[in-house]
Amino acid sequence: MSPTPLQAFSGVTKPAAAHHKHAVTEGEKMTGAQALVRALEDLGVKDVFGVPGGAILPVYDAINEDTRFRFILARHEQAAGHAAEGYAVATGEVGVCIVTSGPGATNVITAIADANMDSIPMIVITGQVGVNSIGTDAFQEADIVGATYPVSKHSYLVTSAQDVPRVLAEAHYIARSGRPGPVVVDLTKTAQNEEMYYTWPQRMILPGYNPTTEAHGRVLTTAAELFQRSFRPVLYVGGGAVRSDAGDEIKALADLTGAPIVTTLPARGIVSDDDPAVLGMLGMHGTIAATGAVQRSDLLVAIGARFDDRVTGKLEAFAPGARVIHIDIDPAEIGKNRVADVPIVGDVKTVLQALIPQIEQLHSEYGKPDLSTWWKLLNKWVEQYPVRYDEPTDGTLAPQWVVEQLSEAADPDTIWVSGVGQHQMWATQFIKFRKPHQWISSGGLGTMGFGLPAAIGAAVGSQRYFDGKKPVWLIDGDGSFQMTSEELATAFLEGTPVKIALLNNSVYGMVRQWQTLFYDKHYSATILHEEDKTGLVGCPDFVKLAEAYGCVGLRARTKEEAVECIRKANEINDRPVLIDFHVWKDAMVWPMVAAGDSNNNVTYMPGVKPLLNPTGDVRLDDADDMSAADENEEN
Repeated sequence: MSPTPLQAFSGVTKPAAAHHKHAVTEGEKMTGAQALVRALEDLGVKDVFGVPGGAILPVYDAINEDTRFRFILARHEQAAGHAAEGYAVATGEVGVCIVTSGPGATNVITAIADANMDSIPMIVITGQVGVNSIGTDAFQEADIVGATYPVSKHSYLVTSAQDVPRVLAEAHYIARSGRPGPVVVDLTKTAQNEEMYYTWPQRMILPGYNPTTEAHGRVLTTAAELFQRSFRPVLYVGGGAVRSDAGDEIKALADLTGAPIVTTLPARGIVSDDDPAVLGMLGMHGTIAATGAVQRSDLLVAIGARFDDRVTGKLEAFAPGARVIHIDIDPAEIGKNRVADVPIVGDVKTVLQALIPQIEQLHSEYGKPDLSTWWKLLNKWVEQYPVRYDEPTDGTLAPQWVVEQLSEAADPDTIWVSGVGQHQMWATQFIKFRKPHQWISSGGLGTMGFGLPAAIGAAVGSQRYFDGKKPVWLIDGDGSFQMTSEELATAFLEGTPVKIALLNNSVYGMVRQWQTLFYDKHYSATILHEEDKTGLVGCPDFVKLAEAYGCVGLRARTKEEAVECIRKANEINDRPVLIDFHVWKDAMVWPMVAAGDSNNNVTYMPGVKPLLNPTGDVRLDDADDMSAADENEEN
């Protein structure tokens, strides 16, 4: 196995001082740390998150009142990373965080991996021990380049101050171009303290890095022809379409072809839920209409999606009768899980802008395919199987009802953020998303604790780019929230008035659901608090916790209290607000496909499997109509 860059470097004899072959003497003289701050300013970075430490102190010393970006002090490095993620998703800009070496750097790895899975543009600057200390097991030394190599888009080890402007310019470009992702810049203390002459790089030289944005060859013509021959098309839209800001193009394609839109978790809201073409999320906890549409489709158009296992279920049984058009800017995704009949490498927005005219041309020549039979089936599923829930039997609140109330009372421009767990699924199911970039959640990695710091980042972004007119609501669970609850201090002291809806069921809800369904109700290590045993209102009491951090704390046990708390929270905009909603611990997320099972076996509610008939075979609803459609397709 080849050594990582840091391991390889540690095996090379280090000179007493770094020397460039050609000394640079033009430009303003400054230290590498000052150059890093200047480079971020020159890149247009407006906000930076982080936590200081010994190996990064020269950089923090270079940040002062004259610095042209705002620095937001987090209370944990992982949270600083998630805040940068939330900022990036909310604004479309590159998120930036700066942390120290060793444990500071390893703490932020979770956020790096999360950003990598969800294609979020981010620069993570980590301190590193001096050049002569590398490889000596120095205090707080860690091979962060090697550790992040598998979970980042690119990594740099900077040993010379003169390299700082070039590396920052490249890192910023790499993070935001092509398939976005996190770039790590590991900055040795040697490079921070060393003097250099600041000049901006004349051009970027990145051999081998040339992201493809436009489709090549006849693929667009072939794709348009498949649309023309399809009578059951589906647009399967993923997070890549959101990163490409392709909402208008997705809607235009759906309007033109008549194809329904189904989305993955990150793509919720890319087209308004008010649009009748939007069937909702598909997959493990998707709607029956969305999952059923994909299973019955004859043409599946994957747009910035990666055929994730939570979407496909049993891969061999996913959309078994469909031809596949796969559009993605990352060629590594195409054919990785599902072979594409028409692979299209390129930026989603650019590709769709080129594809739509070709479909229009075929419609003008041959007419538009009649999808009335297809929509008859889809509308039947929408009508018969809306997302629903059971009422609690213990007098607590239904968490799904709480989310409905939050959605109905919210400002239309609200940015919604979630942690990870049952509350995350209920948020995707019961919030009415009407605008792109309105939803921020940890998708691919499923990181508990993501919610609060990401909401803080989104709030900073709202203040910076939207004059604070996009309020931020966080929907979180008590388990997920406690993993980063210390960031209430950041939220209060930095003046980010996030509103927090805590769905408090005193258990790890999603794990408990699996224990209920698949582990004979053996609730091992999922009970967080039992009020009847402690006599406490909670452990912690979240209202007191919020108040201890200077925030407003409210509690709701009844529907009347819940409605009043939501009203109060929407009126408070000068500090964070936390509402402790006491919800039913036995509430379930339905529909559900068991992990690894076929999507045909989706359970709407216990005992109800709409896509199967009593014998277990796939049920063809409106069989006569579907047969007629197939006959038309053959003709």
